[in-house]
Amino acid sequence: MKANKQVSVSFMLVGIVFCICLVAANLLETKVFKLWGPISLTCGFIVFPISYILNDVIAEVWGFRKARLIIWIGFAMNFFVMALGGIACALPPIAPGADEAFKQVFSFAPQIVVASLIAFIVGSFLNALVMSKMKMADRHKGHFDYHFSMRAILSTVVGESADSLIFFPLAFYLFPLIFQGEPNLTFDIMLGLMVTQVVAKTLYEIIVLPITIRVVKFVKRIEGTDVYDEEISYSAFRISDI
Repeated sequence: MKANKQVSVSFMLVGIVFCICLVAANLLETKVFKLWGPISLTCGFIVFPISYILNDVIAEVWGFRKARLIIWIGFAMNFFVMALGGIACALPPIAPGADEAFKQVFSFAPQIVVASLIAFIVGSFLNALVMSKMKMADRHKGHFDYHFSMRAILSTVVGESADSLIFFPLAFYLFPLIFQGEPNLTFDIMLGLMVTQVVAKTLYEIIVLPITIRVVKFVKRIEGTDVYDEEISYSAFRISDI
């Protein structure tokens, strides 16, 4: 079935939730919580994996073209909110020090912004690419639940691994080394955080897979579509090709 050039209400709603999750994840990143024993995670973990699940749903139901569109919209909205936060923090408060709590949430460090946006773009596109390629390879095979589960899990592992491999070295090692003269984290701590993020977010995806499968089946049924990415360009920059 060829990709539909129109945008449906279901696609629009999923895209809106996707963008909200990305913005919320960056705001929640300002708090760190203790998960278990010595393991700690940022509160962005609560919502960020949902964006990968929604990415899976979009790529599975509507195909890579529309996943590409949503990824770039999410990127733009994320950048827009970060820019607004920077402007708001730069405005003078009503009294000295009255906006310290506000700045803790909305004052995004430039190196974190750049690292986060780059990691998001690469991780999200790899996630959608793996979903698309595996779906084409699984075509005409039965056992949808099994094959979709494998696609969702492997795409998350690839996407999250790329995200972590880019974000943590850039945000906490390379950029601080360039601009401050020393990294914010040692290599051992940074490696531990990267592995923890990938493992935790992949487990998150596995746990909610029964819900994801039901959502995909429901959306396919009401949309009456199940796109296979035949004869398309996997270029990340052909945004107008939907």
